[in-house]
Amino acid sequence: MFSFFKKKKIVSHLKLSGVIGNAGKFKQGIDFAGQEELIKKAFSLKKAVCVAISVNSPGGSPVQSHLIYSFIRQQAKKYKKKVIVFAEDVAASGGYLISCAGDEVYANSSSIIGSIGVIYSSFGFTELIKKIGVERRVHTAGKNKSTLDPFLEEKNEDIERLKNIQLDLHKDFIDVVEKSRGSKLNKSKVELFSGEFWSGSKAKDLGLIDGIGNANEILKEKFGEDVIIKKFEKSKGWLSQKLSTSNNQVDQIVSILDERSIWQRYGF
Repeated sequence: MFSFFKKKKIVSHLKLSGVIGNAGKFKQGIDFAGQEELIKKAFSLKKAVCVAISVNSPGGSPVQSHLIYSFIRQQAKKYKKKVIVFAEDVAASGGYLISCAGDEVYANSSSIIGSIGVIYSSFGFTELIKKIGVERRVHTAGKNKSTLDPFLEEKNEDIERLKNIQLDLHKDFIDVVEKSRGSKLNKSKVELFSGEFWSGSKAKDLGLIDGIGNANEILKEKFGEDVIIKKFEKSKGWLSQKLSTSNNQVDQIVSILDERSIWQRYGF
């Protein structure tokens, strides 16, 4: 009889898209400083029954990933709000780490999920500078200051030092996943922490996500067809658009190529 006056449920919806940490001057990407206020606003919406977060990222900075993950969990605890994460094309590496901030995680059956590992890549130019007659001169205070210089021969001790750092970072990543997913993880079938990535369907089977579905359908299923989805998304203002077109073209090209190389690890 009184259903006509029933209040519609409200859900805050954040969208995090791009390479993590690649959010310098007028560049697109995800970093903590750029998302902090939006995250605060999404959680502080008093009438919101939960906070939904769409993630579309191939990863990037481990530090920025951890900062965003931790802040989402802090806000969830502070406002006593459930967090539901929706992976889009990719939630890999740091993108998956952020997704672990969700009490529930969903993805498309064709989404790319996982890549729980740490990577460092560079180039070696020692033979090139010999061919073109360039002499490399490096002066340091501290014997390890020139570690992994691309113009010098690799040293075994430098590689070992890097490996140890990567192992520390990898352990931190694993700890986050195990804390978040807990007994949901299916470790009997494959090595979950090898850096491998899977389709959304396989990720569900492995316990890396909870189900298959997009934000609109899952939120309507949980909170009713008339649920109000309040979107919180970082907009690019007119001034930023104008200034970005006047940036140094070489810097822009390098940034674009770097970002594309990260996305293309996952076939995009």
